[in-house]
Amino acid sequence: MIAKAEIEQLSLEFESKTPQEIILWAIKNFWPEIAMSSSFQTQSMPLLHMVTSLKRGIPVFFIDTGYHFWETLEFREKIASEWKINVIDLYRDSRWDVFARQHTRTLPVEDPNLCCYLHKVQPMQKALKDIKAWISGIRRDQTFVRAHAKILELQEDGLLKVNPLLNWTQADVKKYMEENNLPKHPLYEKGYRSVGCAPCTVAIGITDDERAGRWQGRGKTECGLHTDMFKKKDVSEIKQKIKLEIK
Repeated sequence: MIAKAEIEQLSLEFESKTPQEIILWAIKNFWPEIAMSSSFQTQSMPLLHMVTSLKRGIPVFFIDTGYHFWETLEFREKIASEWKINVIDLYRDSRWDVFARQHTRTLPVEDPNLCCYLHKVQPMQKALKDIKAWISGIRRDQTFVRAHAKILELQEDGLLKVNPLLNWTQADVKKYMEENNLPKHPLYEKGYRSVGCAPCTVAIGITDDERAGRWQGRGKTECGLHTDMFKKKDVSEIKQKIKLEIK
């Protein structure tokens, strides 16, 4: 177990390291209790390429919310097969199935935070329960919340979140994609520069912020995986809310 003070010092030192150096450090110190997550959108490809090239067989968590574009699912299958990636699909807890099915069309619009919590946050929390290090692809230039992130973030439960691409920009992503001839998500050229769930993602203009098409008009910019929502483990409030909704 690495001490918190050492983590903080290493995080500062890693500000000048390459993503590959950070990834190798994480693998060396935490394998086999380490995994990465990926949405398999265009912005995700550089990290996915780096990590799976440096450590074959590393678990890659993909959250299957049930709301994905068919193009995303097909792209995930194609990349997983061609790159021989160990993809592990994550699904919502079955205890919410009745509620979710009754509100399939309305939930993403009327309560996107609850929808994200049930379909993304909880499944990831469960998958990471026995993992010591989680490699994430967030960048500081993406959102206000991510702008304040650190390369190494020790969670309250002891999980270490590793953000190798934190200092990268859109230009860095584009350069790496071109240099390594990486494929783009099928919807990228149609204006979907950041792809999430179909009900919460729209195409955007060429000059718009890359995440402008996510949860447009809903006062939301994050799904919850990288916010305080991820720290929420007590589901009693969720149970009560769902119970009232069903009635």
